Amino acid sequence: TNRMTESLDIFREIANSRWFAKTAMILFLNKDDLFKKKLKNTPLSVCFPEFKGDNYDDAVEYIKSQFMSKCDDKDKQVYMHVTCATNTGNIRFVFDAVKDILLEYNVIDSGMM
Repeated sequence: TNRMTESLDIFREIANSRWFAKTAMILFLNKDDLFKKKLKNTPLSVCFPEFKGDNYDDAVEYIKSQFMSKCDDKDKQVYMHVTCATNTGNIRFVFDAVKDILLEYNVIDSGMM
């Protein structure tokens, strides 16, 4: 089993757990720099034979769709962020976005919006 398959399996378990049934989720797709390098030598179709894309952006969108397909509730909110933890500008942007999402979600949940 490869790590991507394991990650998808774990995500399915968590996303569909009764404990998180009414919870929005934030998914970080980290190490995009390594993913770009890997794609240069190994096509994504090695892991996902049905993948027909031919570039990094296609691959990222496909991976995102694979994670979303694991949610039984098709209306579940999953906020996905492609990150590189060593890129401080990217991480700052992502954490600001996550903070905004959490604040908005809490305001809505409290009935104030």
